[in-house]
Parts: sequence; structure tokens; C-alpha cells
Amino acid sequence: MDRAQIVHENFLRRVAARDFPPGKPPTPDLAGHEAVALYRAQCLSRALDRTSRAMQKAGTGFYTIGSSGHEGMAAVAHALRPDDIAFLHYRDAAFQIARADQMPGQSIAWDMLLSFACSSEDPISGGRHKVLGSRALMIPPQTSTIASHLPKAVGAAYSLGAARRHPPEHRMLPEDGIAMCSFGDASLNHSTAQGAINTAQWTAFQSVPLPLMMVCEDNGIGISVRTPPGWVAASMKDRPGIRYLAADGLDIFDTFATAREAADWVRRRRKPAFLHLRTVRLYGHAGADVPTTYLSRAEVEADEANDPLLHSVRLLAEAGTLDPDAALAIYRETCARVDRIAAEATTRPHLRTAEEVMASLIPPKRTCRPTNGPAPDARAVCFGADLKAQTDPQPMARLINWALTDLMLEHGDIVCMGEDVGRKGGVYGVTQKLQARFGPDRVIDTLLDEQSILGLAIGMAHNGFVPIPEIQFLAYLHNAEDQIRGEAATLPFFSNGQFTNPMVVRIAGLGYQKGFGGHFHNDNSIAVLRDIPGLVIACPSTGADAARMLRECVRLAREEQRVVVFLEPIALYPMRDLHEAGDNGWMTTYPAPSERIGLGELGVHGQGRDLAIVTYGNGHYLSRQAQKVLAERHGVDARVIDLRWLAPLPEDALLEAARDCGAVLVVDECRRTGSLSEALMTLFAERSDLPAARIAAEDCFIATGPAYAAPLPSRDGIVAAALDLAGART
Repeated sequence: MDRAQIVHENFLRRVAARDFPPGKPPTPDLAGHEAVALYRAQCLSRALDRTSRAMQKAGTGFYTIGSSGHEGMAAVAHALRPDDIAFLHYRDAAFQIARADQMPGQSIAWDMLLSFACSSEDPISGGRHKVLGSRALMIPPQTSTIASHLPKAVGAAYSLGAARRHPPEHRMLPEDGIAMCSFGDASLNHSTAQGAINTAQWTAFQSVPLPLMMVCEDNGIGISVRTPPGWVAASMKDRPGIRYLAADGLDIFDTFATAREAADWVRRRRKPAFLHLRTVRLYGHAGADVPTTYLSRAEVEADEANDPLLHSVRLLAEAGTLDPDAALAIYRETCARVDRIAAEATTRPHLRTAEEVMASLIPPKRTCRPTNGPAPDARAVCFGADLKAQTDPQPMARLINWALTDLMLEHGDIVCMGEDVGRKGGVYGVTQKLQARFGPDRVIDTLLDEQSILGLAIGMAHNGFVPIPEIQFLAYLHNAEDQIRGEAATLPFFSNGQFTNPMVVRIAGLGYQKGFGGHFHNDNSIAVLRDIPGLVIACPSTGADAARMLRECVRLAREEQRVVVFLEPIALYPMRDLHEAGDNGWMTTYPAPSERIGLGELGVHGQGRDLAIVTYGNGHYLSRQAQKVLAERHGVDARVIDLRWLAPLPEDALLEAARDCGAVLVVDECRRTGSLSEALMTLFAERSDLPAARIAAEDCFIATGPAYAAPLPSRDGIVAAALDLAGART
């Protein structure tokens, strides 16, 4: 028999027989009406679980992962305020239901059943996923919370203190709020969880405000693997910087008292706390999972005998608050009501077209206070002697630094963070002087953990800041790519644009460094970024372009709430010369703070019609060298098209820029497999009659030493490919 039906029938039978599991007597912390309200929330959570399983069997619901056994989270919600941002474990329906009781006018059963039915009227995801979440309840949706949400919870907690010192224009969270995150005992072992917990400790150890409440719902098992008894407590009890508290999640009175103690401590002390909550898991992990295939029947039945709803009925009776027969009546009525609502919810419309599904990939624009750029006197004070140098040609690294300075002067909600970005000014000096100019609150030296850097940015963006996190090298992104893929980029999609976390992620990368690092510091693959829907990828190649594009990236984040990656070619940071030593042909002067290069705007160099060379980054630099050789030695008149914007690809503008040329050569410094050149070749094959060819890096990592550029495109290689394509000979 279905375990859900067994649990249901056991509850009916045991309440009628007054056969309750043993436990402590109720504490006086909950008033009678509060306890009854929490029991009602538990009953609704249980009824929704049962109905969602029935909907899935009937083909009117999709994917179930239940909250049964975790209904004690209703008491945790009651211990918090409804404006305390909550990043929830997927078993926390009872939390959302109890929080809805704190806010008038919530149709929580209807809303959640619309989500189960994947209706386009689902108020949180618009039919895109079965998720917990609510804008009104300050619960951002999570799609699969295997600890990936913990870094941003740390960031949101940090933002609460930062917003007291530097209130952002689009602040979302209250000054005295706290951030809460919940997760399972198995998720505690994930490296992401351990990194986030370590970051919380590291921050609190330095007496930096971090009002974070972590709730570990310990049901003793992760899918089919048992958590060693005592492991969670042994792992967390004595961690410096985090207060540990434990409660019995089967007991709503004990859970509320302990959760309130934890929340009050976090709110008052502005330090993190870890609430270890004992729970049970009923029905198995998810969907059609059958727990008796990997657990003994005795183990399954032992958990079922500890049903938290049975404990609640006992506690309410012992408190003299609710008679068991009345409790049973509430349960029956709730189940019947949910079935009635579900019958209507399953008739509501669904998303049908690709356009409808994709509509929330791009978040809505928001209104920002108009600015006129940084004030001249403020610029003079901030830049000092650098102000005069802005009239002279400079390398890219310095112009990015100045652009960041102007942007931070203009927008007080911009915060930079990353490894070594502050006192050192970054590995390449790009962020030099910024911390001295704006202070450690706005230029944050983080610990060496990319997940925590991006989580800090995501969490701060939740509270209205515009973060500019730095990933020190492109290869380091792979330690934390899910923070962009699975967290930042998906948030507007799964919240129907109601929650956003705009930011500009600066990443130093690509190849051609002569004396440093090999593949780990010369990573020439951006495939991991290119396939993230909705992500903007910018890649400048000259200093002036970098400054103008960075301003557009910040505008996209501030006004259009986009997640942007600003990919900076390391080898071009110090580049001065173009064709020969001392010509200073690659340096540019600093463009006025008002100048921008719009999203999708190409750079076209030359008007040659024999050949269009389409490229970006270091490829632009090499192609400009090849352009000169082709003209002077081979009579081939080429134009070089610098893409600048790698995603979304400016297809129409690119086709128009190459339309009157005889052929197209794509020069891509990234590896042939998974590179941008694949998309570009497809574009010209599908939408153009021009002959096209490509030159790309070999499918190989980059070596250290003299062979650093061997697998990469070169000037001479571009010339040879161009001659083959153009049919020209010396």
C-alpha cells in the first residue's frame, strides 16, 4: 500500500484511539490560539502533500517532493517576522503556510496548488516549476536546494549590516531584519554548505555583523543514505563564531521556544546561529520513491509512528487547548478542502509556447533615480593626480580602474568584492586605490572561496545593492559556476521576474600571458558561460571600450536587473603597442564618464570589402595586426569586426556589418569545441550566403613557458587563413 495512505490511516486511527507517541509536556511559550494555528498549518501542509501525490498519479500534477515529517517548520516561521528573508529547504511547505498566516489576505492553499499543477497562474513561478516561494512573504524560490542557496543567504545577512552603513536606492529588507536559510542533514555535507558556514564563521569571528539563522532539518537520511547518528551535532556544536541550538522538530512548543531564542539572539547580537532541528521523513524522498527498497519495514514504520501531527495533537490536548476529536475534525476538514481546491486548480491554464516559457528570462526594468554623473569636485578629490593623466593614452587595466572609480562615485549602491581586490588592488592592479577611495565596506577583501564571493554578491543584490564581484581568473569560476548558473541566472525565471539579483561579475581570463601560470591562469574556454539563458557576456579588447562597456554593464544591472559577466582579457591589461615596439598603438585615452557602448553595439575597424574578420578579445588585437599585413603585403582589403558582446550575440548587427564583404573569417581564441566560433559559423551558414571559415584554438589546455601560445590563433595563422579564404596570393 502507498505509504502516504498508511500514514493517513494511522493518524485517523491513532487519534481516535488516543494512541499518541510519548514526548515532553508542552512548554508555556505558545498561547493556545497560536498553537492551534500552527497545527492548522501542519494539517494543510500534510493535506497538500497527499493531494499533490494524487495529482501526479492522475496526470494533473508534476513532480512531488513532500514536506511530511517536517511540519515542525511551521513553528520556526512563527518565531520569525514575515519580512525576514527566508531561503527555504524544499520540504518547508509548513513554513510558508505558517508565514502566510502572519500576512492578511494570503490564499496559500490555492497558490500552492496552482504551483503543483504548473498553472501559468501560479503566483510565484508562473507555471515554470513546482517551487516554494512568495514575493509577499519574502521567500525567494529555490528549485533544488542542495546547499546552493547557503552562500547567498550569507550574502543577504551581510547586506543587512552593509545597508545600515550605505543604504541602497532599491533596498528590500528592513534595517533590523535577519536572513534565514534551511537545509537537510545530508546537504550539510555538501562543499557549498561547508563553504558558506565557514564564511559565516570567518565573518563573525571578525565581529562583522552577520544576522543569519541557519536551520538544519535533520531527518537522518539523504535520499537513501543514512546520516551517522550524532554527526550534525558533533560537526556544528563547537564551531567558533556560530551559536548552536537544538530542538525537537516533532514538538511545536519546543521548536517555537528554541527558534524564538535563536532568532532573538541573531537579531539582537547580529551574529549567526545554527538551529539543529530533529525531524522525520515520511513517504520516501520524492515522487515514486519507495523507502522500503532501501530501508527495512521496521525503520520506515518507526518514523511513521513518530508522525509530528500525532505529537501536535497530544501536546494540544495536554495543554488543554484542543480536544483530540476537534483536532481530528480540523484534519479531515483540511483534507477535504484541499481536494476541493485542487479540483479547480487543475483546470487552470498552463504555459504553452516557447515565448511564454521564456518571458521571465529577462527581468523587468526598474526605475532608478536620475544621475548626472560624478560631480567634478568629487572626481578631483577622488582621482587626485590621476585626473591629469586621463588626457594621455593609457593601457586597459588603468582605464578599467578609472571607470570603476567614476561608477562608484556616481552610484553609492555599487559594492566591489573579491580575493585581494582591496589593499593589494588585485593581482594585476586593476582595483588599486579603490579601497582607499571608498573604504572596506564598498571594496571588500573576501576570503579565498569563489562560491562565497558570488554568494555574497547574490545576497547583497537581494537587498538592492549593485555588486561587482571579481573572479580572479577564469579557471577559478569553475569552482563556483553553479552560483551563476543555478542561482543568479535562474532567479527571475523561477520567480516570474518578482525576485532579481542583478550584478556585474568581473572575470580576468583568456590566454596569451607569456610568463604566468599555464592553463589555470590562461583559461580560454567560456562554454560554461555561453549556455546560461539570460546571461549577458561582455568582452572588451581596448581600454576605451572597456570603460564604455563597463558603464553599460552597470546600467544593465541597475536599470534592467541583468546578471552580466564582464570578461577582461588579461594579456591586454598592460598592452601598449600594436604593430611594433614603441608605437603605443593599443593604448587609448579615458573616455568621458557619460560615454557608453550599448548592448549589442559592434566595433568595426576599416571598410575593406574583400574580407570581414569577426573576432573579440585577444583575437581583435591579433586581427588588427593581420589586417595591416594583408593590406600591405597581399593586397587584401579587410575589415575587422569586434563583437564586444558575446551573449546575447548581436546577430542582426553582425550580418549587416559583414553584408558587403566577399567572405567571413571567424577568429576565436577559445577552444574549437564549445567556442563562440561554432555559433558564429552556424549563424553565417543559416542566414548568409557569404563563404565563411574559422580559425580557433586547439582543443588543448595552455602550457607554461615558451609554448604558451602554440595552441592559440596567431597573427600569421590569421593571415594564412584569410588568404586561403579570399583566394589571394603574394
